[in-house]
Amino acid sequence: MKKLLIYLKAYRKEACLAPIFKMLEAVFELFVPLVIKGIIDYGIAAEDRAYCLRMGLLLLLLAVIGLAMATTAQWFSARAAAGFAAKIKQVLMEHIQKLSYTELDTIGTSTLITRMTSDVNQVQTGTNLVLRLFMRSPFIVFGSMIMAFTIDFKAAMIFVITIPLLSVVVFGIMLSSIPLYKKVQSQLDRVLGITRENLTGVRVIRAFNKEEEEISHFKTENEQFTRLQTFVGKISALMNPLTFVIVNSAILVLVWTGAWRVEGGILTQGAVVALVNYMSQILVELIKLADLIINITKAVACGNRIQKVLEVEPSMENGSKECIEEKRTPANAVDFNHVSLTYSGAGAPSLTDIDLHVKTGQTIGIIGGTGSGKTSVVNLIPRFYDATQGNVLVFGKPVKEQDMESLRSQIAVVPQKAVLFAGTIRENMKWGKEDATDEEIMEALTIAQAAEVVQKKEGGLDAFVEQGGKNLSGGQRQRLTIARALVRKPRILILDDSASALDFATDAALRKAIREMKNAPTVFIVSQRTSSIRFADQILVLDDGKSVGVGTHDELLTTCSVYKEIYDSQYKKSGKEA
Repeated sequence: MKKLLIYLKAYRKEACLAPIFKMLEAVFELFVPLVIKGIIDYGIAAEDRAYCLRMGLLLLLLAVIGLAMATTAQWFSARAAAGFAAKIKQVLMEHIQKLSYTELDTIGTSTLITRMTSDVNQVQTGTNLVLRLFMRSPFIVFGSMIMAFTIDFKAAMIFVITIPLLSVVVFGIMLSSIPLYKKVQSQLDRVLGITRENLTGVRVIRAFNKEEEEISHFKTENEQFTRLQTFVGKISALMNPLTFVIVNSAILVLVWTGAWRVEGGILTQGAVVALVNYMSQILVELIKLADLIINITKAVACGNRIQKVLEVEPSMENGSKECIEEKRTPANAVDFNHVSLTYSGAGAPSLTDIDLHVKTGQTIGIIGGTGSGKTSVVNLIPRFYDATQGNVLVFGKPVKEQDMESLRSQIAVVPQKAVLFAGTIRENMKWGKEDATDEEIMEALTIAQAAEVVQKKEGGLDAFVEQGGKNLSGGQRQRLTIARALVRKPRILILDDSASALDFATDAALRKAIREMKNAPTVFIVSQRTSSIRFADQILVLDDGKSVGVGTHDELLTTCSVYKEIYDSQYKKSGKEA
């Protein structure tokens, strides 16, 4: 949490002024019991109405000044806390963007969402309260004790005994609740993770009639979260009753002692009232301090969780900033030199000894069964993951030695799941190229066989796309995501099973249009359908992460049993010929 405080430096002025104004408010508040003492001892006792009126106006003035000080302090603290939280979110987002897929897979999406939202909000609340109350409450507590000594030394000793007892209660509860709040936040991660999985996989859950099972799973985790939250809540709830008992006991002793001293002529009635007021101020401030410490505990726990994410170092180091010259066209666009890949925490490699050399401008098909490693192969080209053995070269240079931004600017990836963002079609297309013109966008849409989709939409390029493309069919989403990739005119285009929702005719038209593009890119097509890759210059056949065949369609039918089996399963059994 301490390391996060560097992001508060931009708001040092606000962070200093907020407690200063709160201290000024506290100073004026400490004078209130003395004014009341004067009203009782001199105004009421002497029946001096003018004195009572003057002191009443003074109390009103102290209240107005205190309100002004408190409002000013609140403004500064809110500004500092909100700015601090905004900076943390910005830094956290920038850091997450630098992490490789390996770290993102390890940390988990639900955890990162919790850090970015709930945890940051808790830190913001804690910061706001600290700036307003952390100095004010102790100042009032010890200020009241000092003011009590100015009234009567013996009566003030009650304050000396009471305050340490209260401190033991407050700090004891704080120390015991900090680790529990960490467990609560961790359990919240799990609950959010289950919720996210259910929302994203709702169709699959219903298709397999797993609703009751998922409800039961959520109920178990939610009940565990509830038990933890209730347990830590009970501990925190002890704060108020214990402080009330101690302070009210002290007030009882104070009134009893004060009564004897008033009867003996040592104290005045106004002095006793002032002492009781100071003790009441201590009670109020300690209740505030107790609530503050609970919030600080939560904020510190959440801040530490955020810091843990920021301390995760990217496993991939960026390469040279030198860009690959656009004019230079090496013979090979991509080379896999005996590449193997083992994911972090995996027991076995996902890819083993992949050796493939792709010439510039070629179309490469990648096919294999589910889990054979097709996506893993293409993820190595833009360096989403690093090969654990061997080298991947793009345009003759190892990807590990290249600047990732420069490398990825020349590669367009269309993932398996078509992802569109809330906004217009034009805005979605400009993700591919920020300064793309409408002509460039329409050209890409035409190649992707999506021009008709746009033309039929009211507003054309200005037609609104809902988050995730929910107002579009699966085929429309896929065509638009392919068009978005084509807008940037990449040198390497990766289609990762991204035409699975297209019919055979549209799929064939798409591949033909890409081949006929000016400065046609090197294309990698990952597909389950042999028809999609039949006319590729090379086809890589994978089985359990291993290359079991490389060649053309006709060659593989005679030399690769795995490819022939896939081909026969799709055509021979249905009585069709490709």
